[in-house]
Amino acid sequence: MEKNLFASLRDACIEEWGAYIDHPFVRGIADGTLPETSFRHYLIQDYLFLIQFARAYGLAVYKSQNLDEIREAAESIRVISDVEMRLHVDFCRDWGVKEEDMQCADEAEDTMAYTRYVLERGLSGDLLDLHVALAPCMFGYAVIGKNLMASPDTILSDNPYRPWIEMYASDEYQEVMVSGSKKLDKLFESRAGEGRMPDLIKTFRQATRLEIRFWQMGMDAI
Repeated sequence: MEKNLFASLRDACIEEWGAYIDHPFVRGIADGTLPETSFRHYLIQDYLFLIQFARAYGLAVYKSQNLDEIREAAESIRVISDVEMRLHVDFCRDWGVKEEDMQCADEAEDTMAYTRYVLERGLSGDLLDLHVALAPCMFGYAVIGKNLMASPDTILSDNPYRPWIEMYASDEYQEVMVSGSKKLDKLFESRAGEGRMPDLIKTFRQATRLEIRFWQMGMDAI
């Protein structure tokens, strides 16, 4: 495999990937025209998504084959539950969304479809399958943040979504993508061969489609 695994998966699903990173929801964030109702709905569902994301890394602990993998998965759970969730709650508070309200909110069908798909791939497959199912979220937000910060069409002045853009364009989050890419390559080297690529592409494509639906869910909440 000449490219890294993420690049190979992305290029095999380029149509879906483009629809994901350049969705109208993302363009609305870029120029500040996204209705606030849509963004608040997204914030609530993203809170519920993060809970399931943490569960996915709990599954990663079970699917691990050595202590290093267990420690990596356990650290991901800690970061999601203690760091990312706190940052998300603080961010939501600035938008007038309280954590107690998010805790009581119902999961939207698109949220359930996406998160349960990730868990199903992890349950039926191995650690590589699970990480490939998680990849569109991890890599997509980093790519979107970087693209928006670099685009001449992005309006930062007086844009209420500027903090969101800056968060995912930050060096810290970009490093998450770099680390995640190395992790995927390591898993592919230890658990796979070219014969697994069709199934991995299928998983990546479906997870990307579910990311598109997650954006559209926000758009439809107006």
